[in-house]
Amino acid sequence: MAYVDEYPRAAKIARWEFGVAFLALALGGVFGLVQALYRTDTFREALPINAADYYTILTGHGVLLALVFTTFSIAALFTWATTRSLERPLASNRLAWGAFWLLVIGTVLAATSILNGFVPQLPFESSDVLFTFYAPMQAHPAFYLGAALIIIGSWVAGAVYFLTYWEWRKDNPGERIPLQTFMVLTTFLMWYLATLGVAVEVVVFLIPWSLGLIDTVDPLLTRTLFWFFGHPVVYFWLLPAYLVWYTVLPKLAGGRLFSDPLARAVFVLFLLLSTPVGFHHQYVDPGIPEGFKFVSMTNTMMLLLPSLLTAFTVVASLEHGARQRGGGGYVGWLRSLPWDRPAFSGCALAGLMFAAGGFSGMINAGMNINYLIHNTLWVPGHFHLTVGTAFALTIMAIAYWLIPQITGKRLQHRRLAMVQPYVWFVGMTLMSNAMHRAGLAGLPRRTAEPMFQEAGSAPFDPVVGTVGEMRLQIAIGSTLLFVALAMFLVVMFGTWLGKSGAAPLAVNGSIPDPLSGPEGSPRVLDNLKVWTAIAVVLVALAYGLPIWSIISDGLLTPGSPPIPV
Repeated sequence: MAYVDEYPRAAKIARWEFGVAFLALALGGVFGLVQALYRTDTFREALPINAADYYTILTGHGVLLALVFTTFSIAALFTWATTRSLERPLASNRLAWGAFWLLVIGTVLAATSILNGFVPQLPFESSDVLFTFYAPMQAHPAFYLGAALIIIGSWVAGAVYFLTYWEWRKDNPGERIPLQTFMVLTTFLMWYLATLGVAVEVVVFLIPWSLGLIDTVDPLLTRTLFWFFGHPVVYFWLLPAYLVWYTVLPKLAGGRLFSDPLARAVFVLFLLLSTPVGFHHQYVDPGIPEGFKFVSMTNTMMLLLPSLLTAFTVVASLEHGARQRGGGGYVGWLRSLPWDRPAFSGCALAGLMFAAGGFSGMINAGMNINYLIHNTLWVPGHFHLTVGTAFALTIMAIAYWLIPQITGKRLQHRRLAMVQPYVWFVGMTLMSNAMHRAGLAGLPRRTAEPMFQEAGSAPFDPVVGTVGEMRLQIAIGSTLLFVALAMFLVVMFGTWLGKSGAAPLAVNGSIPDPLSGPEGSPRVLDNLKVWTAIAVVLVALAYGLPIWSIISDGLLTPGSPPIPV
């Protein structure tokens, strides 16, 4: 039976969640192209914006893509994964819809506050505080309220998955947690822990501060609370992509997952290590002891372990699938993979791009070498490889496979879909490569003015290249990314609006059993209470003393008044 017929209510929720996600992706993508062309001084005269508008666009691009698109996409994917793997409907459809509407209301409030820069008739003042919203820049209270509702909505969505699991557990005592549900639950346990910082920042400090109820706040404290959440949110984006790579990608390759126990161990490691790493975003901040920055660096480097385990397990699974399809040789089996199927090619290319992002991330994590690229264009070059490709391209790719299941309609514009992942990959390769090199040349991030001219007098560098070439490469890459996004949206909305009809039999939600199943792993891996308790202890050790020190110092020194933007 097709998924949409077996779980019609969950499929309807997932459709709406994907729908909002794709609308946010469309608007955020337009903002991305405009800011890239403006900053590189390409067609700048033709763009209907000025330097002040640039920060509005940059804020909208970050919030719509890094918060709205990701959260709605994750909710849709996890709704499907939970119901499919537990083989039961959601425990509470009302609660699931409540989460959806909390997310929608939060999105409308935050977006309205941001877009007031273009539409003065909107009820709120413009909030150009970028995605990294901490003091002393102050946004309108509606922006903070919207961000809070998005976080709360995600909490409620997670509660639905836990309730569904607990109902399943009552009927299946003693059984191992199905792998996809295990991944959903560990991701949300990490998310609940990681979002405590931003919840305190927004509710306790920023909302009262923006309402004028308190005059000043401590910028270092709000910055620390933000980065308590700001790096783990990367794994909230990536772990759903991992779910796809581990459980769906092997099937698309014609094979099976290499090892269920390794997959569980990887998600446990991310639960333990994702949160106590945020200080590596604050290496240049005074007021934080160097020893704790070093601990954060060490924890960040430890995150390489689950990523390397993922690379091994996923590649082994793909090789198994390729050899099942007749592939041979040490690397010749790669030719036997279904590169003409967009769901497979998109996920595989996203994984390859994420590997490159991991290497640049090691530079960000190192205390000494981080000083070379801190707040330069290197940083957005890095996270466009992670959230901008590892997550975004994976979601687009899996949508080619999943949307027919939750709509009961055939995928439209197949040739367009087949080309789209490659256009995205080429565009991101060009843009991110040039951003990394521009960062090495010292070009700053976030600034409205291109600032290429100041670096343009430097002689040709054989490693970095010329400034003009980097600027052109970023413009071409961002344009290709926008073209790829438009191709994806044409396919999605063409499918959505197409006539109802049975999806092809090849498109189904069944997942083959792993080569090595859960019975080969210790049952303690499924003891989520133990791993959560250890994760809390690690966070307390990494953040307890520094935050207490910041609070103690703040009692003796005045905080910052707001800087309106």
